[in-house]
Amino acid sequence: MPHKQAESTDIQKNRSALTRFAWLSIAAAITTIALKAGAYVLTGSVGLLSDAIEAIINLVAAFMALWMLTIAARPPDEIHMFGHGKAEYFSSTVEGILILVAAGGIAYTAVERLLEPVPLTQLGTGLAISFTAALANFIVSRILLRAGDKYRSITLEADGQHLMTDVWTSVAVIVGVGAMALTGWQILDPLIALGVAANIVWTGIQLVRRSVAGLMDASLSEKDQQKIETVLSKYREKGIEFHALRTRQAASRRFVSVHVLVPGEWTVHDSHHVAEDLESDIREVIRDAVVFTHLEPVEDELSLQDIHLDR
Repeated sequence: MPHKQAESTDIQKNRSALTRFAWLSIAAAITTIALKAGAYVLTGSVGLLSDAIEAIINLVAAFMALWMLTIAARPPDEIHMFGHGKAEYFSSTVEGILILVAAGGIAYTAVERLLEPVPLTQLGTGLAISFTAALANFIVSRILLRAGDKYRSITLEADGQHLMTDVWTSVAVIVGVGAMALTGWQILDPLIALGVAANIVWTGIQLVRRSVAGLMDASLSEKDQQKIETVLSKYREKGIEFHALRTRQAASRRFVSVHVLVPGEWTVHDSHHVAEDLESDIREVIRDAVVFTHLEPVEDELSLQDIHLDR
């Protein structure tokens, strides 16, 4: 038991440390807002304006991520006995919605510019500034995505994906505006902005879908469930059966529950040790999982009545 408590404490410390990544995202957003706004003021490009608008959304999302990561790092209490990890889904949901709002604003501005074209100026300087902002976002995005994968944080992953979308937005804008400068086709500028809007709509929809799935207690991935099945198959060779296997994910935390059917002649002591070993083996393949087991005699017909428990 002391070992499990120490492990839980270490995990909690790791979750608390994730806020440093949110501060990094905030710093990157402030920097890119300044750069991209300057590029828009210099050039008047609606494509560069769309890039600047998305940077503002990045800043709002980064503050939301910081808030939710702080809440998610709180330890379980009497009211939230399974922890506060699901707070991360609120962050990713809001971020997805903000992305969709940004896309709407970009599309509206682009249509206006299609109807009333405006000549652009100082494109070389503006594009150089935009490239600098894109490079900064790319570096921070890679850091966030690696951290999100390592700590299984959907908040950091969403923020990283958002920034990477911003990078591709910047690349598209730079290429498109550069092409417009070479050809003189002013219509390219608003068309690029519309393409950017369509791209970030897709990202926003994906983030919202994943967040809603998490809030609805979706099961673990097929890959993780296969890992669990591999563990169970080893115990079946010992005459042990299983049913009522249920899994769910709450942000970084993963939960597994299963009924363990052992031979009736086994002692409570022996059966308990088998259950403890099983829980340990599942935690080995599903890192930091919370595992619940329920012992039943395999010969008892009553044990079969709850196969479809809560299904």
